[in-house]
Amino acid sequence: MNVTVFGGAQPQPGTSAYEEAYRLGQILAGWGHTVLTGGYIGTMEAVSRGAAETGGHVIGVTCVEIERWRPVGVNRWVKEERRTATLLERLQVLITGCDAAIALPGGPGTLTEIALTWNLMIVESLPPRPLVLVGEGWQSVFDQLFRSLSVYIPDRQRDYLRFAGDVETAARIAIGH
Repeated sequence: MNVTVFGGAQPQPGTSAYEEAYRLGQILAGWGHTVLTGGYIGTMEAVSRGAAETGGHVIGVTCVEIERWRPVGVNRWVKEERRTATLLERLQVLITGCDAAIALPGGPGTLTEIALTWNLMIVESLPPRPLVLVGEGWQSVFDQLFRSLSVYIPDRQRDYLRFAGDVETAARIAIGH
């Protein structure tokens, strides 16, 4: 399977967030799956590194707009770079190029990736696939969203989102183990 991993650019080597992302890369590659990430730093680097060091294939989806905004290149563990011109094109490749997606903790970019993937499945522009959100942060955000805006989000739409407390559980849910 192709598994896209979303997550923040802030985690640094040696932090628990980086190590958790690294472990996810190891798990997915160890089970024989290809990993897609945004291809840069933080979570993207950690997942890429974990997968590459385990012998897995790593696809990094990069874009000119991101590099103009933040001058950083593709991380060294990416084995195949898929370069796009715009952020929207990048999101399309990450979302449509996967059989499952896992979202680690992150900020507005990660929230955008989750929301777009989720909405594309809701409106049937994207065939349903596992979309697994890792950690108490995402659980809390979506619990609040469901409580505050419940009339706008019927249960059948909520069912597209799955939640996991750790990366191993997330990988099992995403892969169907």
